[in-house]
Amino acid sequence: MAGKQQERVNVEGHELTLTNLGKIIYPETGTTKAEVLEYYAAVAPFLIPAAANRPVTRKRWVNGVGTAEHPGQVFFQKNLEDSAPKWIPRAAIQHSDHTNVYPMVNNLATLTWMAQIASLEIHVPQWQVDPSGKPLRPDRFVLDLDPGPGAGLPECVEVAKLARSILQDMGMDPVPVTSGSKGIHLYTGLDGTLKSEQVSAFAKELARALESDHPELVVSDMKKSLRHGKVLVDWSQNSGNKTTIVPYSLRGRALPTVAAPRTWRELSSPSLDHLDYLAVMKRVATGKDHFASISDRHLPPHGEDENDDDGAASGDSGARERVVTVENRLAKYVGMRDPGKTPEPFPSSSVGSATPHSGGSSSDQPKPGDAPPPGGIFVIQEHHARRYHLDLRLERDGVLASWALPRGIPETPDRNNLAVHTEDHPMEYANFAGVIPKGEYGAGTMTIWDRGEYTCEKWRDGKEVIATLTGEPGGGLGGTKRFALINTGQNWLIHLMKEQPGGRRASSASSAKSEARPPVTKHAAPQPIPNYTPMLATSGTTADLRGGDWLYELKWDGIRAIITGTEGKIRLMSRNGNDLTAAYPELTDRACWPDGDFVADGEIVALGKGSRPDFGRLQLRMNLVKAADIERARTTVPVQLMLFDLLYDGGTDLSGLPFRERREGLSGFAGRLRKDCPLHLSAMLDHDVEDLMTSAAELGLEGVMAKKADSRYVIGRRSRSWIKLKLEQSQEVVVGGWRPGAGARAGTFGALLLGIPDGDKLHYVGRVGTGFKDWQLRDVMEKLEPRVVSDSPFADIPREDAAGAMWVSPDLVAEVTFGEWTGPGRLRHPVWRGWRPDKSAGEVTLAGS
Repeated sequence: MAGKQQERVNVEGHELTLTNLGKIIYPETGTTKAEVLEYYAAVAPFLIPAAANRPVTRKRWVNGVGTAEHPGQVFFQKNLEDSAPKWIPRAAIQHSDHTNVYPMVNNLATLTWMAQIASLEIHVPQWQVDPSGKPLRPDRFVLDLDPGPGAGLPECVEVAKLARSILQDMGMDPVPVTSGSKGIHLYTGLDGTLKSEQVSAFAKELARALESDHPELVVSDMKKSLRHGKVLVDWSQNSGNKTTIVPYSLRGRALPTVAAPRTWRELSSPSLDHLDYLAVMKRVATGKDHFASISDRHLPPHGEDENDDDGAASGDSGARERVVTVENRLAKYVGMRDPGKTPEPFPSSSVGSATPHSGGSSSDQPKPGDAPPPGGIFVIQEHHARRYHLDLRLERDGVLASWALPRGIPETPDRNNLAVHTEDHPMEYANFAGVIPKGEYGAGTMTIWDRGEYTCEKWRDGKEVIATLTGEPGGGLGGTKRFALINTGQNWLIHLMKEQPGGRRASSASSAKSEARPPVTKHAAPQPIPNYTPMLATSGTTADLRGGDWLYELKWDGIRAIITGTEGKIRLMSRNGNDLTAAYPELTDRACWPDGDFVADGEIVALGKGSRPDFGRLQLRMNLVKAADIERARTTVPVQLMLFDLLYDGGTDLSGLPFRERREGLSGFAGRLRKDCPLHLSAMLDHDVEDLMTSAAELGLEGVMAKKADSRYVIGRRSRSWIKLKLEQSQEVVVGGWRPGAGARAGTFGALLLGIPDGDKLHYVGRVGTGFKDWQLRDVMEKLEPRVVSDSPFADIPREDAAGAMWVSPDLVAEVTFGEWTGPGRLRHPVWRGWRPDKSAGEVTLAGS
């Protein structure tokens, strides 16, 4: 790979294009991108368990790390970019005023993708997330031992040993990691019972105790003036909002050093130093993972207590019999695996302590009048082994009955997928995600695709299972689904039942194409209106549309709105939760809309020349508050509402239905709109997508939306089931200041200074001075002048661009189009499109890769 500049590779079933392989990433050592990729492939079995299921914050050096004298520019990224592959595991984390969608390094393919886009440093919190993206309690504790001026690694080692002594007295066994930067990180595993605040408070008290006992060596206060010759014990990284570089991650420093787990014997060596990537590759080649005691900690499955052995201790013979039965059922599982070589969980000694969910012989057919077998928990795991597949596991008599699904879950009742019955797995496997080493049975990466509970209608061992599975919000199953597993005599099949929970019928591929369906059937019992936030599309190209049944419509260049109708009222909400109802009165006349409660999704647009959407014209309607101003603007700049989805109607939540069915319901809904109101159905276009893109370009439109016909509405999350195909590049930016104008622009501005958030500062990406209409010059100044501050919000603005500039508080988001990114990470020829009041500064990230 090192001799090539570009290569197409298949990583765990995912196609990736590796580019610029000969590019120098570390100039001082000549280390290339190919060598960075090689390093991350080598350490993947060790890094992934340390990072799995943790939201990742990345530091990217797109143009290399530079030298010690002239460091390269770094991008600090939290949000997963629109261009990221759809298969990357992700977690949507709600912050105080916004939601970020973070990637998670759960597999080698994701790690390779990150290395390809120069995400050299991978930072994670001390907690994991569940499948719905909900943060769990911390499962590890870290102290960052940071030497001040006049101190170094020897002083850090001394403090590490002092901290280790205290922690060992408390029953903890810490693992040291030389950070690859200056100091040492000290990790200890936790059992997940404490909150982040409690862990942070404990760390703070430990730091203060060390400082009190060793004031000549330790400081716990971060003031730089106190740190000379001492080691700062930084306890703050245990905060739920903080991250630490993950063990085995490269550093973006002048030399390619690594955050490397070490042994305590190594720390005693007088020649101790930070390790570079070549040294770490040699270490991992031995198969030893010095961080394994932290990475491989497994919490008990939901609903179980690993200390709960009351049943066995009580002398219950039935419990003892279940232990023997379960051990027999797991004999094959245990016999196929070596606990010294695989991180997979092994059955605990109290494996039979949980009460089984079914009574009597599981092979008995329920008799008329008998209650159906209750069910239990289930998990579906994504297994990137020699061949990619899903693994379905259902709790049964104290174990997980298991099937491998080479073609995944069937999406319609028309097609049954193969289900290969495999060995029973221990209940602990319900929480397993990690890397099974090469050479071991099932070698590859295992992640959780979905999990939850199931109810069982029928269970005939070796013959048939009928069950209804309810997954986690945002899980791969997409809600609640009813399946049958059937043994045909030669193999098993998994079948999606036509009759689904709530009286629904599963969509049939053949009937969807051949029949004109009536409006969506409503449930008998009305449901309360859920709180919907918009599903977000992912930027892509026509090459992303391979496979699947795609539906197309024009991309409307406006503002997204969720429309909620209740008795006597219409409410409009923006994508970031702002109430737009008063600003667009022509869209909120209740008489224009159908009776009954509903929730729809659409785009507010203003039409310009040739009846084309004009985002600049729409700016005249934004941010108006006074009723007189709104009424005046309503006359001069009328708006239209284009409807493209129906989420709730007549007491029924439709978000879990396939998009094709929701559109059929929307067509019937739109037919009841009043004809003289500015409300329209966004048409579906039955044409070749390349022809549609050509037509959109000729008409001066922004592009085309492609949506999978079978996709469900993923509330508040970005999805690869909706692809936006844009005709030009655009970038959201934060305005951090302006350069005063001259001549015709005297009294306003010559150019706005733009940035992308990078920690507490902005990374400077250039200035924009074109694309403004005369009225926008005044509008921009009215927004900027009240926000003037004395200090620059930019971390890296060049002196020539900063000369004479006025700085503003970096909280206003705008959008520009541009030609390309230049070498220093600047926008080439940016053109102003307008403000984005529907976005917050925290949501702005670097577009593309």
